[in-house]
This record gives sequence, C-alpha cells and structure tokens, in this order.
Amino acid sequence: MKFSNNKRLSLSLAVFLLFFIAGEILIFGLTETEEDKQFSEEFLSSYKVYSLVLPAKADFAGEETPMNRMDVRENLEREMLVNTYWQSSTLLMLKRANRWFPEIEPILKKNGVPDDFKYLALIESGFTLSVSPSGAAGFWQFLEKTGKEYQLEINDQIDERYHVQKSTEAACKYLKDANAKLKSWTLVAAAFNMGLTGISEQAKNQKTKDYYNLSLNQETGRYVYRILALKTIHSNPSHYGFKLRKKDLYPAIPTYAVTVDSVGVDLVDLAYKEGVSFKIIKLLNPWIKKTKLSASPEKPLKILFPEKSFSDKNGLMAQPEEFGFNGPIKGREGKLSEADHMVLNDSIPRL
Repeated sequence: MKFSNNKRLSLSLAVFLLFFIAGEILIFGLTETEEDKQFSEEFLSSYKVYSLVLPAKADFAGEETPMNRMDVRENLEREMLVNTYWQSSTLLMLKRANRWFPEIEPILKKNGVPDDFKYLALIESGFTLSVSPSGAAGFWQFLEKTGKEYQLEINDQIDERYHVQKSTEAACKYLKDANAKLKSWTLVAAAFNMGLTGISEQAKNQKTKDYYNLSLNQETGRYVYRILALKTIHSNPSHYGFKLRKKDLYPAIPTYAVTVDSVGVDLVDLAYKEGVSFKIIKLLNPWIKKTKLSASPEKPLKILFPEKSFSDKNGLMAQPEEFGFNGPIKGREGKLSEADHMVLNDSIPRL
C-alpha cells in the first residue's frame, strides 16, 4: 500500500502527538506533590520497626540456653520477632495466662515438674479449646490415645482432655516419664511435640542428647525456642511493647463445686438453679459434651460454678426464658454439636 506525502506527514504527526500525550500523562502521574512529600516525611518520621535486643542469658527449666552460639541466637530471635510483632495473638495469650497459670502452677509444683512447662501449655493451645488437624485437644493438646493412656476419661459424655486440672495432672505424668528416660527437661519439651520415640531416635542417630545440637524437623526445631520466647515476653511484657494494666488481664474465676452422682442430670436446669446459664457451665467445665450428664455415687462428677458474688459483679447471673417448645428438637437429644464444642486453633504463624 502506497501513502502520499501528506498522508505520511499526518500519520507521523498523529504518532508524535500520541507519544507526547502518553508521556505527559505518565510524567503528571508520577510527579510527587507537596502533599505527597509531607505524607512520606510523616510516615518515615513516625513509623519504625525495631529489631529486638535478645536476653544475654536464657534457660528452660533451669537448663541453660547457649546464647553464645550464633544459630541459637538467630533461632530465638525469629520466635521473639514473631511473637512480639504478632501483637494480637501474644496480647491475648498474656491476658489468658493471668487466668489459667494459677490453675496450672500448683499442679506442676506438686508433681515436681518445673514451672516453665506452663509455657509449653501456652504455646500448645494459646489457652483456647483448640483442636489440631490430628485431633489433639485441650490446653495440653493430648491425642485421644495418649489421653486414655494417662487415665483421662474420653467418651460420648465427657472429654477430660479439656479438664484443666486433670489434663495437667496427666501432662505431669507424661513429662516425668519422659524425663526418666531422656534426663533432660529441654529434650522432654521437644518430645512433647515430636513424641518420645521420635526424639529418642534422633538423639541416638545424631549421637547427642543436647536439643540445641540436634537437627530436627522445622516444627520441633522451633518448639523450645517458641517456649523461650513466650517465657521471655511474659516475664517482662513492657520491655517488648506490651502495656497491660491489671484490669486488662483476664481474672481468675473463683468457683465452688456441685457434685453430680445420679443418672440423666439436666445441666441446663442445674445451671439456672445455681443462677447462671449453661454457657457459663461450659466456660468453667469445657470437658462436658452434653447438656445432660449421668454419674453414680461410686463415680461422681464435680461441676464447677462461679461464686455468686463474682457472677453478680461480672454480669454472669441468668434466669431461664420461656420459648414454648413442645419437646426436644429431633436428633439433638441434648448433645452439643462439634461447632459448640470446638473453637478454631490459634496457632503460632509459620513465618
């Protein structure tokens, strides 16, 4: 196709104008205004993300952490950064620890288990009723098989992996059994994650019982450092930017026990008789799976209730409402759904 000189000139001019306009648009779009400059200056002057100063010394259960080693410092720094800058999760754990550590600490002490293991329970579950993909449950994340091996009752009525006191007693037995074989509380903590057989095999194959010298899978390799990080932050939260007043912490709940020793006790009715809702029963007794419970004089069950003065002060008192139901909803028979019984796992992020 042939073009006349005029057409060629017109085409060239059109192309030139097109590039000129596009260039102007690009330049105009990228030009930083005074407002943009001020905004950037304010951002740079006010927003800062700091590295952390690691503790000069650290230990787990009285066993020294070799902070002179580069790999140890870097591994601990990773967990310190994750837990310091994932503020919402760590803040909630600090709040919940105030409620549940007083329940766990005397049981550890009574059984001769180092106090630092309370941080193991904290990182396992965040003190939520979490369930892992493998089915581990409760504050200590027992598998059903292991729970039964350590005398926790798990059936269609109750699941004592969620019983704070009984599951802590079971955890103490497991930890002491493991320590009798491993002779190292740090390795015991790793075994709680990897399993006693798994950690023993790794120690044998690598010819060392020093956790800090073992090459392990990523989860177990990070496990003790996560415990150390939460221990460090919990011991001095303000040093890591967590400012909590006493009233910000979740309070321990004073309780009294009601003994159930008969068949078919309606816990909803029992709750209202004691002046609270069934929901409050579940809060204090998460091991209960149904709204009805059967026991016997030979094998009674103790249900915890908040002391009435605490309930009254904190708005927990409740009375039944009339709904005009003609009977139980078909298929429910007083049993809670899985959604009622479980909550999502607040896990440590895999960063």
